[in-house]
Amino acid sequence: MAIIRNVEIVWDELMDAFTSGLSDRVYFLDRYTGEIFFVPTMAEDDEFWRQMETGRDRFLEIPRFDYGVERRFMSGFFGAIQDTGLSSILNGSLGGRKPYGNINDILSFFPEEEELLMAMKDDFFASRVKNWLEENNLFTVDTEAQLSSHM
Repeated sequence: MAIIRNVEIVWDELMDAFTSGLSDRVYFLDRYTGEIFFVPTMAEDDEFWRQMETGRDRFLEIPRFDYGVERRFMSGFFGAIQDTGLSSILNGSLGGRKPYGNINDILSFFPEEEELLMAMKDDFFASRVKNWLEENNLFTVDTEAQLSSHM
């Protein structure tokens, strides 16, 4: 049976790590102290990487918000949009079809959908973080209250 750890984790730092799309960084959580830190992916310090590998029970790599995750999320968002014309424009933009534009720029003309996107992102990331914390035995009742206050 795994040990459930109770550590204080700074929510904003954890969310920044989960939402970072920077491919030149690997984020870690120290499950003993709650500290979140990143290391450049090109770091050539073999001793550091060896310590991270042997300390897997202590240092957890935080999953990246990569292109595949973003595409799945955005596809779900497009499906939730009632305006089929807007949904079509956004799908084309995601697929890179012309005429295409920045999704945030397009949504700036549709405040209700822009608000829907923000709410769905908050829910998506809160759920993703909660699941990750549970999988790694770091989720507690206090975390549930914190998640609720940030939504």
